[in-house]
Amino acid sequence: MAELATIARPYAEALFKAVPDAELIAWQQALEAVAAVARDPQVQALADNPKVTSNQVFDVIVAAAKVTLATSLTNFLRTVLENGRLAALPLMVEQFQALVKARQGVSEAQIFSAFPIDAAQLAEIMGPLEKRFGRKLEAKVELDAELIGGVRVVVGDEVLDTSVKARLERMKSTLLA
Repeated sequence: MAELATIARPYAEALFKAVPDAELIAWQQALEAVAAVARDPQVQALADNPKVTSNQVFDVIVAAAKVTLATSLTNFLRTVLENGRLAALPLMVEQFQALVKARQGVSEAQIFSAFPIDAAQLAEIMGPLEKRFGRKLEAKVELDAELIGGVRVVVGDEVLDTSVKARLERMKSTLLA
């Protein structure tokens, strides 16, 4: 997976530099639709078939995605297909989205919780987190029963762990020291 991410990075950066600010939302929607089609195993198999041309794969992807692509986006997709990088396209789109969010001053906050978090609780959590990290955060919540209680928040490479499991681990370390 790391290899695909390495392949995807220069493509995502080039695409990010090519997108006009005024068309950002339209490009994001088109890219998400194209990436969804590219994730399909049948499309991957079609692209890997030596009897099928990259133009045929392009036509299938655009038809299945049901989007109209800007000229730059069309050229991008054709380049990806001609270079045999369809498998990396979903990662290219993810990295592109991350670059867009960074430009907008928004980061993703991965919140792990032992119990489901409703909208009101999430709002209570997000206010102090945005203040602590100094930027707007987009929350993605995942359940992790091993935490016992509390939450663990990952923003980029920063981790804030207020879970019961982490507290017990710290107490254990203190007692054994």
